[in-house]
Order: sequence, then C-alpha cells, then structure tokens
Amino acid sequence: MGGEQLEMPGMPRRLFPATPSKLATFADCPRRYRYAYVDRPTPPKGPPWAHNTVGSAVHAALRSWWDAPRDRRTAAAARQLLYGVWSDTGFRDAGQSARWRARAAGWLTDYLATVDPDDEPVGLERQVAATTPVLALSGRVDRIDQRGDELVVVDYKTGRVPSTEDEARGSPALAFYVLGVQRTLRRPCRRVELHHLPSGTVAAFEHTERSLANHVRRAEDVAADIATATQRVEDGVHPDEAFPTVTGRQCGWCDFRPSCPAGQAATPARETWSFLPADDDADDDAAGR
Repeated sequence: MGGEQLEMPGMPRRLFPATPSKLATFADCPRRYRYAYVDRPTPPKGPPWAHNTVGSAVHAALRSWWDAPRDRRTAAAARQLLYGVWSDTGFRDAGQSARWRARAAGWLTDYLATVDPDDEPVGLERQVAATTPVLALSGRVDRIDQRGDELVVVDYKTGRVPSTEDEARGSPALAFYVLGVQRTLRRPCRRVELHHLPSGTVAAFEHTERSLANHVRRAEDVAADIATATQRVEDGVHPDEAFPTVTGRQCGWCDFRPSCPAGQAATPARETWSFLPADDDADDDAAGR
C-alpha cells in the first residue's frame, strides 16, 4: 500500500500515478477503490453488464474502421466490424443481444454518414500523459482530430441519455486528456467533444487554463485523500475504516457487490441488462415476453 503515498520523508516527492477511472473510483466509494487497487488478490467481481458490451463493441468497430484502408471505410464495413466483435455477454438472452446488435449497427451507419473518411485522425485510442506537481496523469483517448491549428479530443458515448455541454465541461477525464494531448503531442488542444451515437448529437466544451487548473486541483485533492487513507492503514487502522463504503443506488451495479456486505444490504442487485434503454423493455412487452 505504501506505493500510493504522495511523499516519503527524506525523499523527493513521488508523483501519484492517476488515471481518470482510478480517481473517480475513490471519489465514488473508497471501499470500491480499495477492492480495485489495493487488495491483492483482487476480490471477485460480479457478472459483466450488457451496456458495457454494447459500448465496447461500438468503440472497437470505430477503431477498426479508421484503421482500415480508405476504400474499406464504408457503412457496410462498419457493420461487419461490429458483428465480428459482438458478444452476448450480459444480455438476458440471444434475442435481446441480436436486437441490440442491430440497433448498434444502425448507430454506426448514421454516425459515419456524418464523418469524412478522408479526414484522418491524429490518434486512435492514443495513450497520453501529463504531470502536475503531485500527479502523473495518464489516459487513453478514443480519437484525436485535427481542426485547423488545434487538436480536439473526441470521446464516443453509447449510453441512454444524450451528452450535454455540462457533462463535457465537468468531465475530469476529458480535462486530463486535454492536458495529456498538450504534453504528449506538443500541440495546442482545448476543445473536447462527446459524440453520442444513439442520438447523433455532439456536446462540446472549450477548456481554458482556469478550467483545467480547477480539474487538476480537484484531482490532487482526491489523491491526497487516497494517500491519507493508505497511511492510516499503515498506521494500524482497519482497512474497512480507512476505506469506508459509500452506499447508495450505485451499490446495485457495483462490480464488487459480491464482496461488499454493506453494498448488498444497501440496495437490491440490478439485472445485467438493466441499463439498456427502457424502450428495449417495451419491445419485449410487445413481443409477449
């Protein structure tokens, strides 16, 4: 656990290795952070989720579409790429999976109709990194575009609700990606875009030095809290006390629910397909399911 300390006596300050998901996990629930990043072996996780299967397949298809030769960047090719990586994981049954595969293929067709296949991205699933006086930030960007003299961070979304400007502005991950692109590619970058494929909408925000600094400050505060919790355990505090559970509705879909009695008591478990949009349930009702 000592590897999470920000500073050790008599040594230069050690930067805290931070990814967007790592910091978000602790901010949401310190116990979940402990299960994911501290306890070894890692406690057993619950079953995978259907909405994650959808998102992963769409992301993989888009990456492969851009990687393909120019003459193969067609809507039909995108659908085939999606079919090639599709999985039934997390769905209620094969019929539900097949309906969602068709729906996701439609998203790709509509989305790529708005994309110029000749406009080569600067990066695809590009690993970027940056440092602050406290943090060693890193993350993987879905796509980096060139727009005029600047680079743009593009993040694909496949969730229920269309993305908003508030989401683009408030996302720590997107802010970290901007910092990482600036540092890694040595090019100007301020704009972030959330491309929501189900609705075909784009939510964007132009970061400033101030907005980025605010995100960094909050991230450094979270890292300090992690270091404090870690130090408390080393000082003899029970890990359950140092990394308390934050209970709520989120316990119904936490990956570590099987290992967390507090989470199990807080809320019922959710079905692994329950975060697919509600109109799928309506389809099922119409079919007599």
